Amino acid sequence: MRAMILEAPRQPLRLAQLPQPKPNSEQVLIRVHACAVCRTDLHIVDGELTHPKLPLVLGHQIVGTVEAMGESVDKFSIGQRVGVPWLGYTCGDRCPYCLSNRENLCDYAEFTGYNLNGGFAEYTVADYRFCFPLDPSYPDLQAAPLLCGGLIGYRAYRMAGDAQKIGFYGFGSAAHILIQLACYQKRQVFAFTRSGDLKGQEFARQLGATWAGNSDVLPPEPLDAAIIFAPVGNLVPTALRAVAKGGVVVCAGIHMSDIPSFPYDILWEERVLRSVANLTRRDGEEFLTLAPKVPIRTEVNVFPLTQANEALDALRSGKIEGSAVLVVD
Repeated sequence: MRAMILEAPRQPLRLAQLPQPKPNSEQVLIRVHACAVCRTDLHIVDGELTHPKLPLVLGHQIVGTVEAMGESVDKFSIGQRVGVPWLGYTCGDRCPYCLSNRENLCDYAEFTGYNLNGGFAEYTVADYRFCFPLDPSYPDLQAAPLLCGGLIGYRAYRMAGDAQKIGFYGFGSAAHILIQLACYQKRQVFAFTRSGDLKGQEFARQLGATWAGNSDVLPPEPLDAAIIFAPVGNLVPTALRAVAKGGVVVCAGIHMSDIPSFPYDILWEERVLRSVANLTRRDGEEFLTLAPKVPIRTEVNVFPLTQANEALDALRSGKIEGSAVLVVD
């Protein structure tokens, strides 16, 4: 099968011919239709996430159909369409986090497209317990970005509580999905983009943002919460200054540049700063049930599998409006 593989950090992916994988007793073999490209993929390629399995097939927003199943699989059927997210395996009962219903923090977790080969390929295998059935109303291209930008974005959104005025710092794949949910729930979204990104700001307004502007300015009124989607540590004190007393700032990324020191008074008055790690299967089930009710629609930029490097470069340079998706033909 064809696959785009990472052989070493800070090198382009290479098109290779690999043997088609075989599922073990608890895996499904999936013929990949589409795989969205995530900023986490960039962090892996750029060496900012330092322990990938190498050589590695990236990609953790996979949409495909089940081609074969292990003998223990009792959830899916041949030909059924499924989605595969970032969280690919947990121990279930060997660590205190799994035993306390916090599987996203599992000590033995493995991640799709990082410890496990992912979806930048014609076929992949995945633990059936960590795959999701997909609503038929979503075409493959529309469904793929929901599996990370949507799912981990949703977890970060939940961590913001019942905030009625919420800021999104960085308006990429996750933010363009979650703003639709926020508007559906009649919340106000204030969108912050790179300085001078007028196109991104207009995109946010088109999706319902109350206000959109540069990330280095304060919003026109204090926020109840802010989610930092951009991997930029300098935004932490900026966001803390933007939220009102008792406000919450959520860091949604798996990697962020160093956070600078900041005065205690912008954290004082019971403001909260927290991070989000990975996702749980419950997050996935809740969000994928909710998404078609909104309905959430994803803006996609399509690349063939063999142009994965071009898709990563476009994401790195901020040229992607919405989500980049690789298609496998």
